[in-house]
Amino acid sequence: MLLRELTCLNGAAGDEDAVRDYICDKIRPISDLLEIDNMGNVIAYKRGVSSDKKIMLSAHMDEVALMVTAIKDDGTLKFSDVGGIDARVLVGQKVVVGKDKITGVIGAKPIHMQDKTERTTTIKEKNLYIDIGTDKKEDAVKMVSLGDYVYFDSDYVEFGDNRVKAKALDDRVGCAILMEVLKKRYPFDVYVCFTVQEEIGLRGSKVTTNKICPDIALVVEGTTCSNVHSIDPKDYSTVLGDGVALTIMDRSTIVDKDLLHNLEKIAKENNIRFQYKKTISGGNDAGSIQKSGSGTKVASISVPCRYIHSPVSVMSKSDYYETQRLAIAFLENMK
Repeated sequence: MLLRELTCLNGAAGDEDAVRDYICDKIRPISDLLEIDNMGNVIAYKRGVSSDKKIMLSAHMDEVALMVTAIKDDGTLKFSDVGGIDARVLVGQKVVVGKDKITGVIGAKPIHMQDKTERTTTIKEKNLYIDIGTDKKEDAVKMVSLGDYVYFDSDYVEFGDNRVKAKALDDRVGCAILMEVLKKRYPFDVYVCFTVQEEIGLRGSKVTTNKICPDIALVVEGTTCSNVHSIDPKDYSTVLGDGVALTIMDRSTIVDKDLLHNLEKIAKENNIRFQYKKTISGGNDAGSIQKSGSGTKVASISVPCRYIHSPVSVMSKSDYYETQRLAIAFLENMK
């Protein structure tokens, strides 16, 4: 499965090389033209039966990660996040540091040494460190450097009722789906974009949109899923297993109404299970695409993912395939 291989690769904002190389190797034979721009975005062009319209599909290659910001005298590493990560998921995580993938563990003051206040409050990122098994700075600097990326060491695992656990489901699910989309030819010219630096400000997609100037854009993403213990059903964002999620609005975008209605219609006609994202939290490249150039009509479809932006994101394979089906049906049936 493409998704297994994609999630096992490391690729944070500014360090998407391994993901980009993998994608290009797979899609080059099925693309009419393949381009890598100055930012590192991948643009794959698929010629349509008619060329009077340009449709852009977009998924981002980067994942959330960490970066080494200091090497302490005791050999431990201080770090900052590259993308939004909740510090509460970091303690005790196994990580790999730098190009040599040095093993590390994220540590904090042991609970039996914490005072009452510390035990009842969330540990802040500034109080965490990475232990790479050295006791001296002079030993640590031989293995790692300032600016090295730090990635979660988390395997792709299929488990339970058609579920997948992996890091980087946001947005390797979108990348995998767009790689499948490229296998077909459509009524219109299609530009399939694998973008960079989404997690730190929707940067790459602005460049691709300004270059392509599409008539319509569709973003394929992994999104928040919250139907878990202790969450009131009225506060669910999406529900695992209920199908592809359609966005109406989030913090970066108000989706084009005509595109949204068209997606709904196509899903119903093709018996594709779908749901609506019921919260407006978060955002994705649609926000940048919508505002680029002279403005672009944009919509967003997503695979619901629990525990997003963590080492153990979880999705349903059925939701993944329904999202893939809708992306292809949208291109095949768009009027």
